[in-house]
Amino acid sequence: MLFKELNLVEPILKALETEGYTTPTPIQEQSIPIVLQGRDLLGCAQTGTGKTAAFAIPMLQLLDASKKANPTNKGIKALILTPTRELAIQIDESFAAYGKNLNLKHLVIFGGVSQGPQTSALRGGVDILIATPGRLLDLVQQRYINLSQIEIFVLDEADRMLDMGFIHDVKKIVTIIPSKRQTLFFSATMPTEIAKLSNTILNNPAKVEVTPVSSTAETIQQSMFFVEKENKKHLLIHLLKDKAIKSALVFTRTKHGADKVVKELSRAGVGAEAIHGNKSQNARQRALSNFKSGHTRVLVATDIAARGIDVDDLSHVINFELPNVPETYVHRIGRTGRAGASGIALSFCDMEEKEFLRDIQKLISTSVPVVTEHPYAMSDTSLTTYKSLPQKPVQRHHPNTQRRSFRGGDSRRYSSGNNASARNY
Repeated sequence: MLFKELNLVEPILKALETEGYTTPTPIQEQSIPIVLQGRDLLGCAQTGTGKTAAFAIPMLQLLDASKKANPTNKGIKALILTPTRELAIQIDESFAAYGKNLNLKHLVIFGGVSQGPQTSALRGGVDILIATPGRLLDLVQQRYINLSQIEIFVLDEADRMLDMGFIHDVKKIVTIIPSKRQTLFFSATMPTEIAKLSNTILNNPAKVEVTPVSSTAETIQQSMFFVEKENKKHLLIHLLKDKAIKSALVFTRTKHGADKVVKELSRAGVGAEAIHGNKSQNARQRALSNFKSGHTRVLVATDIAARGIDVDDLSHVINFELPNVPETYVHRIGRTGRAGASGIALSFCDMEEKEFLRDIQKLISTSVPVVTEHPYAMSDTSLTTYKSLPQKPVQRHHPNTQRRSFRGGDSRRYSSGNNASARNY
């Protein structure tokens, strides 16, 4: 299927063509017709499936038609609520790209910065508002924002709202907006409280489910390195000597661990920055911008900080530490290999993490191929501990022939590529 088969108006199709997009991802193909019908939607999809465009594209079409029908109505017509500043900015960029040929104003607001420019922009009139919960409630209470004319409400990353303690703010916001509205609800997972919330705010929704959390994208080449804990930093530096690793998102379990990895990499001459909850929003955004632009080659992140980060053509995800929740592994490696692109996920496992690995392999119903030939491989004595773990055939790792060792000579996994479907939109 092509975008032009989804009954989209010409200005949107032209914008998509300019961006190089012709073929929708599965969630876009399923969601766009539902949203265009005006129905509520419950979308179960993890980051990297193209869900932002799945709601942004049809919303733009509906709002454009609404504005033409009521040109004198200057109120905010759509509200997209998202947990982090980074994700809010990325969603705003998507609306800018897909709506470039439409007469619709969009604005992103978030905390951690002066509210002056945001309130000035609000005075000029806004059709689409993308916001984080705290700053939105602040500006509503100060009467800078009136949500009484909302026609479409999007709750994005609902499960992360819960993780970050925003669920009460979300419930407050729901009481402020009109009960007669179209609601689009997206969550990667469905814990009990999120399922209850979806039941209370959705009206007879259509459900779209793409890439269940237990599965990993087939385009992602996974590899496991057994390594003693104290040698992980040396192995990471060794792997990053390979210039084929153009960009790497490195995961640690703790904020302190992320800072430590950055310090070790910097000492070894590898450009790296950390992104986690103890960093100011400005520092996090600066680190993300540097990474997206290619100025910084390595971004070290904790799970909470990284959820929602969209980076086009990310070549590698490296699990410096395995997560203690197996679903988190799927979310992490899903940052690469997005929307049909190829990607590489490398994971380090020490003695203390063997149970985490067992849980991960049970969840994804497969074993992760092991790389045994590297300078910091565990001793044979240590490796006997892993005999109870099911393993795929061993991969050989040779620093100078890494392209062959990971993917049979297919060097495309290291290139940014020009294939539009490889972009995360």
